[in-house]
Amino acid sequence: MTDSWLRARLADAGAVAGSVHRCQNNRLCLEAAIRLPPSVLSAIETIPKGKGMAGLAWARRLPVTTCHLAEDESGDVRPGAKAVNAKTAVAFPVFDEAGQVRAVVGFAFAETGALSPDELRSLDALAATLP
Repeated sequence: MTDSWLRARLADAGAVAGSVHRCQNNRLCLEAAIRLPPSVLSAIETIPKGKGMAGLAWARRLPVTTCHLAEDESGDVRPGAKAVNAKTAVAFPVFDEAGQVRAVVGFAFAETGALSPDELRSLDALAATLP
């Protein structure tokens, strides 16, 4: 079910790849991934809070973005994620009814460049529909 949800949201967003991680036992566990290479999948199977884009989105409770995955030098992008065939990427925390992060949804795009505030709001709204 999560795979079909993710595939549809990637199409809605015009994204080329993406992932869904759920919070479980104080870690993010990969639940769905579309068009991510095997080397990336093994690196993101479980993610601790505060590590990589998804872990930082969970820890900060805010979206984490990069304008160019392969060349990012911020420290937010883990080396394995740089293998994704995409440029711009963003990870969104998804909150439960109590205001706790329950998941992180990632979108990756073919184009390089910063996402506008309107684009971020739209993508955040898509991520928030995660069942």
